[in-house]
Amino acid sequence: MGTWGTGPFDNDTAADFSGDLDEAAADEREGIVRGALLRVIGTAGYLEAPESDHAVAAAALVAAQSPGGEPAHPVYGPEEPLPDLTGLRDLALQALDRVMTEPSELMDLWAEADGAPWRANVRRLRKVFLPQAPGDQLSLFCPMQPLRDSYPEGPE
Repeated sequence: MGTWGTGPFDNDTAADFSGDLDEAAADEREGIVRGALLRVIGTAGYLEAPESDHAVAAAALVAAQSPGGEPAHPVYGPEEPLPDLTGLRDLALQALDRVMTEPSELMDLWAEADGAPWRANVRRLRKVFLPQAPGDQLSLFCPMQPLRDSYPEGPE
């Protein structure tokens, strides 16, 4: 497994997944992302690393279209446009949770190395899919001062 970083697209398997998306017909891309998420969610036994890498990359693509999400990797992410994936947010969260639950080969591999940055990246992705607490939501209300208090007094 060629891995050069801890991001969702920083491995050969995820980069190949992006290439597969680019080569697919436009109307098949959403199904490929959905399939990658569902395969991981449906795995009850030992979860292999390649499926996990696909799911993490797929979740990153869903997150990229969601509020608070970061864009996909400019080099290793897909180059072709993707359809609206925001309807897959719940599946993306479930897939990330499964990747982070034993038995998971990816968890084992990152336990052997310093996996803290990788786990932090997955948690950051997960956070995009969680509902915001009321105190964390951006407020659009901005109280204004009365106009008479906003300007210096004119001559009397």
